[in-house]
Amino acid sequence: MPLMTWNEKMSVGVKVLDDDHKRLVALVNELHDALKTGHGKDALGKILDSLVTYTKSHFAREEQFFARTNYPDSAAHKKEHDDLTNQVLQVQAKFNSGASTGLSLQVMNFLRDWLTNHIQGSDKKYGPYLNSKGIH
Repeated sequence: MPLMTWNEKMSVGVKVLDDDHKRLVALVNELHDALKTGHGKDALGKILDSLVTYTKSHFAREEQFFARTNYPDSAAHKKEHDDLTNQVLQVQAKFNSGASTGLSLQVMNFLRDWLTNHIQGSDKKYGPYLNSKGIH
């Protein structure tokens, strides 16, 4: 059973961004499955790499939409992106330096909490704005 299930409450109303968010849900579930089967440590490096790639491409896509539409909260939203990226890079650095004990659970909980707080909070705010500018 997955840790998280995508549902319409998570939708921001922009298909490409919803698809990106679904990928993050999949990464969290992948980590959760690896932990349940005792392979969390083995899977963490790959998942962290995917997460770094995800954050770069997804945040760049959101920020391009913000720039194109003059989204009024773009500066504050970009700061949240920068903070998340820094946190993920710190976790990845810890893992790469050999500190993997408990890191899988830390990353899984961090991602789950981020999905709940950022996507359902900050990201939900831009959906209607982008939709009003013709981005669906």
